[in-house]
Amino acid sequence: MSFQVALNFEDGITRFIACRPDETVAEASYKARINIPLDCRDGACGTCKSLCESGSYDGGDYIEEALSDDEAALGHCLPCQMTPQSDLVLRIPSSSAAAKTAAAAHAATLVRIRHHSPSTVEFGLEADDREALDFLPGQYVNVSVPGSDQTRSYSFSSGPGQRELSFLVRTVPGGRMSGYLAERAQVGDRLEFTGPMGSFYLRARVRPLLLLAGGTGLAPLLSMLEQLAQQPAGHPVHLLYGVTSDQDLVHLDTLAEYAQLIPGLTFDHCVADPATTARNQGFVTGLMDADTLHQGDVDVYLCGPPPMVEAVRGHIASLGVTPASFHYEKFTPAAVPEPAEAA
Repeated sequence: MSFQVALNFEDGITRFIACRPDETVAEASYKARINIPLDCRDGACGTCKSLCESGSYDGGDYIEEALSDDEAALGHCLPCQMTPQSDLVLRIPSSSAAAKTAAAAHAATLVRIRHHSPSTVEFGLEADDREALDFLPGQYVNVSVPGSDQTRSYSFSSGPGQRELSFLVRTVPGGRMSGYLAERAQVGDRLEFTGPMGSFYLRARVRPLLLLAGGTGLAPLLSMLEQLAQQPAGHPVHLLYGVTSDQDLVHLDTLAEYAQLIPGLTFDHCVADPATTARNQGFVTGLMDADTLHQGDVDVYLCGPPPMVEAVRGHIASLGVTPASFHYEKFTPAAVPEPAEAA
């Protein structure tokens, strides 16, 4: 029997390895040709010190100078000594390049395209090596735009256990990927992508969660909800979803389905456009107060465009509440190239 260990590097690249309960994480990493920082191999130097964000393990033997009791209590660990007792997620204090590894490359087939509205499209991929592809809910990949040398970063909206890989994309007039999806994409097309990447992912669930989405920032939160549906726990989850106009609202039916599947899940949404027919007109900050944040006993996950992310951060600060943890990711549509001037 082996456990899955996710190694998340400082540059956001994540590699997954199999580790037996009778071998250390460092040993399993080196077998996979991933050279995490390591010097002594016997728990004396602390060079490999990492942070375990999810899972249980035996910390092994080490000296106080390498890892203090206070650090161990916060989840810090030594991969050269630790052995897994479950699947793990580790933050490794080095870049993937320093560990002599890189993001994995994958090939896939386009199996589904759904145009939710003029502003939003969803597409699904079936990866050739799906069994070998792992990711953490909330992460993204870089997808190559067919017919160009460009890539675009998209978060998974599907969960790690789902066969089809799905992505929710905001369409940009003149955008390369938007143009492909709107005009040329056909089921059966071949696409390539690299990943997974990103430090925005669901951690171990130990307290209430507040999930905040702006526009297609809903995608990684859908991936998190799918994971929560598979691994329910006894903490409430509240999701707030804000968009610019009514046509931007998608997957409300999906959220309602998750509310039936996940104990303690509630959600609400709002639309900024004054002409909206939605129940709440305005921004997600108007739906948040200190009680929504459980007076600070909450883990916050926020994904949306930069103005929305900054507005939420400022609003939380104005409430005088400091969340136990706050994870956020900003996304910005790729710039549309300027037309070439006539000679």
